Amino acid sequence: MAAKQALKASALLPEDADRATLLGRVWSDQHDGPCPAVVRDGHLLDLSGLCATMSGLLERDDLHEIVAADGLPDLGPLDGFLDGTVGRLLAPVDLQAIKAAGVTFADSMLERVIEEQARGDSARAHEVRARLAPVIGDSLRGVPAGSEKASQVKSLLQEMGLWSQYLEVGIGPDAEIFTKAQPMSAVGCGDKVGIHPMSEWNNPEPEVVLVVRSDGTILGATLGNDVNLRDVEGRSALLLGKAKDNNASCAIGPFIRLFDSSFTKDDLNRTRVSLRVEGEDGFVMTGESPMEAISRSPQDLVGQLLNRSHQYPDGVVLFLGTMFAPVKDRRGEGQGFTHEIGDRVEIASAQLGRLVNWVDRTDRCAEWRFGVRRLMRNLIGRGLGERI
Repeated sequence: MAAKQALKASALLPEDADRATLLGRVWSDQHDGPCPAVVRDGHLLDLSGLCATMSGLLERDDLHEIVAADGLPDLGPLDGFLDGTVGRLLAPVDLQAIKAAGVTFADSMLERVIEEQARGDSARAHEVRARLAPVIGDSLRGVPAGSEKASQVKSLLQEMGLWSQYLEVGIGPDAEIFTKAQPMSAVGCGDKVGIHPMSEWNNPEPEVVLVVRSDGTILGATLGNDVNLRDVEGRSALLLGKAKDNNASCAIGPFIRLFDSSFTKDDLNRTRVSLRVEGEDGFVMTGESPMEAISRSPQDLVGQLLNRSHQYPDGVVLFLGTMFAPVKDRRGEGQGFTHEIGDRVEIASAQLGRLVNWVDRTDRCAEWRFGVRRLMRNLIGRGLGERI
């Protein structure tokens, strides 16, 4: 893909890449299969001899020591995986469950209510937004989810006839946590992301993605695009699965950054995630989500995700939600934003790097064929069956 060849390693890595511990997955042409890897000095070093899956690697108690070890085999330069000469980048997860938390920022709460009120009709969204924003928007700002103040706001909005299922999960005690995609189905940096051809009102969702071990330990973070079909979910919340889980509709990457002295949970809580969409029609849209504006802490969301009532033995990654619901008009006044085929989507953070993808229809993106069974067969065929 010509657009993918334009990507360069220097543009994708965090600003302090020389201090960061970055883990990823690549398809190695040399090994004819996927390899977990660590980024070092612009090269990708092979970790499959230590553990053949990212899921298994992240379960190791000596994780930081083994990824910092000397003598790891060199898979090739990162630029070689970006231009396709030695392989390609994959999403940096494999067997982990892929989950997402919804309605975790006040601004996105408002937009979800607008979708609901507009019944998925983008033409009505402008009028609904003008009516609801002064009331609901001001009520939600600075309200901690599940707090006494949130309960008071809920009572007030109910009296006004403005309560919504989205507000329930946005500021109520229980978070919305859903399955975004199946294990092994996420696409990586440089790949196409898919918009279902039935959708005429959709958007990217730039998010921080937590990487969580099976015991609930938050190991690090990466970036994600929780591609969203606003018209589909707006028609009915029961269509969430159709709106969220489609071919190539989940992008994760470019790399997992592990927590260490150079990148802590406090650093993550202060990070800012930016979005830039560039269309072949000359359209440009930008935005930013500060993690400090989230209504639930990442730790609280992980506690609601993984607990005595629900386990993830292969680990889990969790999209934390976004406050960025684009409203910039594209196809006409008052119609807001929607994707066009060929859009370049860049999601970035100074600490996590850049995730870049191009938009196409889901039925024109590469079909998802490489699932868990094919991964197991591939690893066993390469003599790595004991290291899964």
